Amino acid sequence: MNIGNIVLPKTACLAPMAGVTDRAFREICKEMGSCYLVGELASSKGLTYGQGKTKELLGVTDMERPIAVQIFGDDPLIMAKAAELAMTFSPDIIDINMGCPAPKVNKSGGGSALMKNPPLAGEITREVVRAVPVPVTVKFRKGWDENSVNAVEFAKIMEANGAAAVTIHGRTRQQFYAPSADWSIIKAVKESVSIPVIGNGDVNSVESCIAMYEQTGCDLVMIGRAAQGNPWIFKRIDHYMKTGEILPAPTVEERVAVLREHVRRICEYKGEHTGMREARKHAAWYLKGFNGAASLRRRSGELMVYDDLIRLTDEILELQ
Repeated sequence: MNIGNIVLPKTACLAPMAGVTDRAFREICKEMGSCYLVGELASSKGLTYGQGKTKELLGVTDMERPIAVQIFGDDPLIMAKAAELAMTFSPDIIDINMGCPAPKVNKSGGGSALMKNPPLAGEITREVVRAVPVPVTVKFRKGWDENSVNAVEFAKIMEANGAAAVTIHGRTRQQFYAPSADWSIIKAVKESVSIPVIGNGDVNSVESCIAMYEQTGCDLVMIGRAAQGNPWIFKRIDHYMKTGEILPAPTVEERVAVLREHVRRICEYKGEHTGMREARKHAAWYLKGFNGAASLRRRSGELMVYDDLIRLTDEILELQ
């Protein structure tokens, strides 16, 4: 598929996740085969007001390309200004978040709240498209709730206002991340627009990735929570798409090695004090399914320095 002049292979890509998809995680997923990356969502107001934390979210490196930076907000002109400022970080794509279900984001009128106001959402997309020289994409959901499922109408409005592609998550805002995603809405969106459609929701294996492609006709599959502690999902999907062969699950040794490298990078980019606190959740995800997993997750929450992780994983290698 193409997003503007960016060509993406038919495999899988990494979804944006607040507090998760930072530089270290994106790099690991890229090396594992994610064909496209989207950074953590950044506030348009925070960016235009010069907040340092917001700017930190937008930094990209050449090894991550192609990569989008994602912004959210409810004011078309501020969103356009934020997109212009985001271009100083040289992203390949600007992605507009209209799907985040977080109350904090929705209360300000951004994220999924925009699905309640399609005309405003269209105006935001139009202004951002006018403001930047790169493709603009939009990520949204099935609707606000089951009584206002409007993803097809919404997708058409995004296309009419210049979006180069859309990503659709198969749940409403009120459903957050349960029950199961409705893939039929992804199929309906794909059949209603001529721009590329990226499908998102409940893909957690090679088999489910294939199923989403077959059942929805989407142009690309996006994976979020299933990649947490499991960046190999991209490697396994990419390998299958190229060869038709499903690789075995990673060994304990492979999982430990990547966990250590992932946390090492977090500490390198953010400093050990901040890095190790952020690494705790990642360590717990990587250690899921190991012998004594409950105890390991508890101990992951107590990590203070990088050497703590080395000692913990040394024990794991001895016990498994």
